Amino acid sequence: AGAMSEGRPLRLLALHGYRQSERRFRQRTGALRKALRGRAELVAVSAPHPVPGGGEEDDDHEDDPPRGWWFSGPGTFEAGEAAAAPAGLEESLSAVAAALAEHGPFDGLLGFSQGAALAAMVCALRARGDPRFPVAFAILVAGFASRSPAHGHFYRDPIALPTLHVVGDADAVIAASLSRELARRFVEPVVLTHPGGHFVPAAAPQKKAYLEFLDRFRPGQGQ
Repeated sequence: AGAMSEGRPLRLLALHGYRQSERRFRQRTGALRKALRGRAELVAVSAPHPVPGGGEEDDDHEDDPPRGWWFSGPGTFEAGEAAAAPAGLEESLSAVAAALAEHGPFDGLLGFSQGAALAAMVCALRARGDPRFPVAFAILVAGFASRSPAHGHFYRDPIALPTLHVVGDADAVIAASLSRELARRFVEPVVLTHPGGHFVPAAAPQKKAYLEFLDRFRPGQGQ
């Protein structure tokens, strides 16, 4: 919080969803970045694993392949799947640690969909004192808890790190019930519900909730 006293915006490391990339996520969070202007800045990073089989329906950029943080099957990912042999998570945790070290300091994380699930795992490690992840809070949009038994240890204890969970009532990709279930894994989660689907909402009610949550981590706010 020392640097915060200079009045700089909070800095959030942003973790995109499955089949996205740093560039794609930047394009889709323009409204959010505008809503947070002057209070928080987002620095997105790309996941280390290219996803086979092309990107989202609206673009085909050879130079910017869609990416994922881990796979539940060979080159595939399904949030609801209890994968027996998930692959790629350790590389992604290392990539997040490297981004925090190289582009930091960061105050918190913002994750979307699979990126929110990963951010929750980082929160669990941070709450246990893992020095690779010096973050104070996370905003988890359309998150979920991994169903894979190999990942069960992340949720063994209630995760004692402040979080804002953003839940879309009409989310057809990550059901609202999955995001609420993830929130229950945390000690004092703040849950923000919106009527929309699978996206990062940034209309007036959500903007207010983001700023109220983020203000807890600004100087002089008792943190």
